[in-house]
Amino acid sequence: MTAGPWKMESQRSYFGRALVDLGRRNPNVVVVGADTTESLKSIDFGKAFPDRFFQLGIAEPNMISVAAGLAAAGKIPFATTYSVFGSAHTYNVIRQNVAYTNLNVKIFCSHAGLTVGPDGATHQINEDIGLMRGIPRMTVLVPADGPETARAAEAAAGMKGPIYCRFSRTNVPTVTSDQDGFAIGKARTLRDGSDVTLIGCGLMVARCLEAAQALERERVSARVINLSTVKPLDLPMIDRAARETGRIVTAEEHTVVHGIGAAVAAAIAVNHPVPVAMVGVQDVFGESGEAEELLRKYGLTAEKIVDAVHDLLKRGDRRK
Repeated sequence: MTAGPWKMESQRSYFGRALVDLGRRNPNVVVVGADTTESLKSIDFGKAFPDRFFQLGIAEPNMISVAAGLAAAGKIPFATTYSVFGSAHTYNVIRQNVAYTNLNVKIFCSHAGLTVGPDGATHQINEDIGLMRGIPRMTVLVPADGPETARAAEAAAGMKGPIYCRFSRTNVPTVTSDQDGFAIGKARTLRDGSDVTLIGCGLMVARCLEAAQALERERVSARVINLSTVKPLDLPMIDRAARETGRIVTAEEHTVVHGIGAAVAAAIAVNHPVPVAMVGVQDVFGESGEAEELLRKYGLTAEKIVDAVHDLLKRGDRRK
């Protein structure tokens, strides 16, 4: 992990470079796009490997079906578009043609969450983590930054089965390094602590680290976990955090109704229930605005994470 203040970098650029690198090393990797390939940087793969690149226009359900056919033929297809189109608009096609048939399709989508910004509520998908983690056989990844997005693509290409990965349009703080490992199904502790655990995904991981630094000045020791795999959850790490710190705050650029907060709370309720606070988008739609303005308005800040910790501290110590 690098120390803050962090460099702001594009997850899309890292993804585009990762695709080209995968294409050089594995001739079975192909890319399928739906009119957003320039924005997602997957066009770079098309320039390098034009015979393995399929641009289908504004037809996302067809894109998923073509990817399923390519997977059935033994290829490793990356289906790429914006998250709202790659999850909600194509949900039933993914469920029936990819997950039900257990095909090796990698759905990598950018423009997730509020930070789509000026495109407004129609494009700000804050429900996709819940939609995708509810589908049997689907693996769900939410990388924290650019380098981790590249590692997620590498890991996805090496794993059999359907995968959904979401990342941001806006540049995000780089809080991991190229030397950090990445394993699907494994969370990573970025900072140790004993009083509370902050569990974040995507760009909210950086805000968890900021919150931990602020809490340290108050003599509150905060552990920070990067939950880059939302499904399957790293249950042993989450259980250990509950037992050792007695309090958990989750943070996500996603609705709290069925996002990582709900997943973590359900997991710890089974073995060691502790107080959980969820920082994320409430049960509302977004609106048009600049990315940082929207994050502040909807409470996706380090300050709100600190406030949530203060509320939990008032409830006493649940460590055992």
